[in-house]
Amino acid sequence: MRTPHRAAWLATSLLAASALAGPAKAAPEVVATVKPVHSLVSAVMDGVGTPRLLVEAGQSPHTYSLTPSDAGALEGADLVVWVGPSLESFLVRPVRNIAQESASFPLLHLDGLNLLRTREGGAWEGHAHDHGSGGHDAHDHEDHDHDGHDHEEHAHEAEEAHGHEQDDPAAHDHADAHDHADEHDHGHAHEAHAGEGHDHAGGEVQGIPEDELDPHVWLDPDNAQLILQALADRLAELDPAHAETYQANAEAAVQRIAELDATIAETIAPVQDVPYVVFHDAYHYFEQHYATNAVGSITLSPERKPGAKRLTEVRDKITELDARCVFREPQFAPDLVATVVENTQARIGTLDPLGVDHTAGPDAYPQTMRDLATDLRNCLSAQE
Repeated sequence: MRTPHRAAWLATSLLAASALAGPAKAAPEVVATVKPVHSLVSAVMDGVGTPRLLVEAGQSPHTYSLTPSDAGALEGADLVVWVGPSLESFLVRPVRNIAQESASFPLLHLDGLNLLRTREGGAWEGHAHDHGSGGHDAHDHEDHDHDGHDHEEHAHEAEEAHGHEQDDPAAHDHADAHDHADEHDHGHAHEAHAGEGHDHAGGEVQGIPEDELDPHVWLDPDNAQLILQALADRLAELDPAHAETYQANAEAAVQRIAELDATIAETIAPVQDVPYVVFHDAYHYFEQHYATNAVGSITLSPERKPGAKRLTEVRDKITELDARCVFREPQFAPDLVATVVENTQARIGTLDPLGVDHTAGPDAYPQTMRDLATDLRNCLSAQE
């Protein structure tokens, strides 16, 4: 029978052993901006920790403003995983002024990433440009025909940008969060960086001005696989105790995406050449990788309201090329899409590059990619 004295001795011994062993190593505090990127981080951290997601479902990184709780999360983060200022402009100052100097991990600066320029104009040439075999030439994108596009229209759109938030619930000005950012501006002249340091307010990446880069890099599955490995390497540096887990998780996720890639290619193959128009130019990486036939976008960027000339140009392209579908996005009001398809033969579909309907976590990225393929095929293969 265990005596009270013996029980007390055992308890004391266990406490002493625990103290000698020290506290269990906590997982790094990681913040990720958009759901597909958060999903890749979650896959690598599976079984170790859970990253925080900044831009929640139904919100757009193009129009997001930080909340005070976001600022607090950034301040305590060991790693801030974002794409770059061309997607999350709201994060440029906070990354410099709130987050730790070494925390910034901008994906656009990863070595070996396939990068594409943002396209100009509302109508492109579809399959008149060279998709190649998955096409990974990051610089050969000057073959689109932009002659005749009135660049004064871009100025017109910029003037209207601030008045066109598309009912985004995150588009409000969270003054407290910005004040918080100002309070943490200690005059640091350091550069936010991903390992080696980069100035994310400007500069070039792979010889391309950063503000000219298309930021939707996750829509190329090859990029996603590279991102997974880079995340595993960085997390292993921050948390060597779990390095093997990070690497094993990344390898498993890479294999999963490779299998998904083959499935998506098979899904899309029957409609690969069917022309379509998208709401904004978010799918360039997906289009190039799978050689689909997008012929234009309604707007260059969703925070910019397109002018009448842009809408007319896109409508003419729909008619000229017999575009079968015009795709809206669930984060934005459908009015513009409805206007563009008036008096055309095109149907309205939905594509979602952010996976707003999916639960945040490791499965969100593959679900988002699978949905893009399925939704594209369903609309483009439908008959009148």
